[in-house]
Amino acid sequence: MSQVIETGKAFEFTAENVEKAQKFIARYPEGRQQSAVMPLLDLAQRQNENWLSKETLEYVGNFLNVPYMRVLEVATFYTMYNLKPVGKYFLQLCRTTPCWLRGSDDLEAVCKNKLGITNGETTEDGMFSLLEVECLGACVNAPVVQINDDFYEDLNAENFEAVLDKLASGEVPPKGPQIDRINSAPEGGPATLLEKTGDA
Repeated sequence: MSQVIETGKAFEFTAENVEKAQKFIARYPEGRQQSAVMPLLDLAQRQNENWLSKETLEYVGNFLNVPYMRVLEVATFYTMYNLKPVGKYFLQLCRTTPCWLRGSDDLEAVCKNKLGITNGETTEDGMFSLLEVECLGACVNAPVVQINDDFYEDLNAENFEAVLDKLASGEVPPKGPQIDRINSAPEGGPATLLEKTGDA
């Protein structure tokens, strides 16, 4: 079954993004410039309010002198490309086993009860969209939600609500673990190699 690609307004790169796109293209050997399709799609998506319209896909194809269908194949294969409008804050909720075991159901409930959205939906004010995704690769800090480009880790219903409240008020909460943990270190701090061994 074919996927309907939503239309939007006319699109072209800003002067700054034309320069960035040309730098991406220059990384590839002569005759292989079409290989820059992925970074150009990402660039276009960022400029186009975090989604790719039919016009945007066509523009990238023309920019690379690649048929529209080739660009569409890439855009529909990778889940990192949004083919319909999403909210200002794009919540990607990990549902893989480690996150599920550590409470991703509670985070889903927060989205439903606090924001009034479920998987694939956007709030009426256009602030938040929710998408359930597979492993985000931060299993030791489960459960995890990727919000736009940032990971918010070690979430529970309470601290996830606090993150959403800050975003709704225009603040950007600190990314990373939302508990007292440094990156992916053990909770409560290190338990081994606590003593210095002297000069090497």
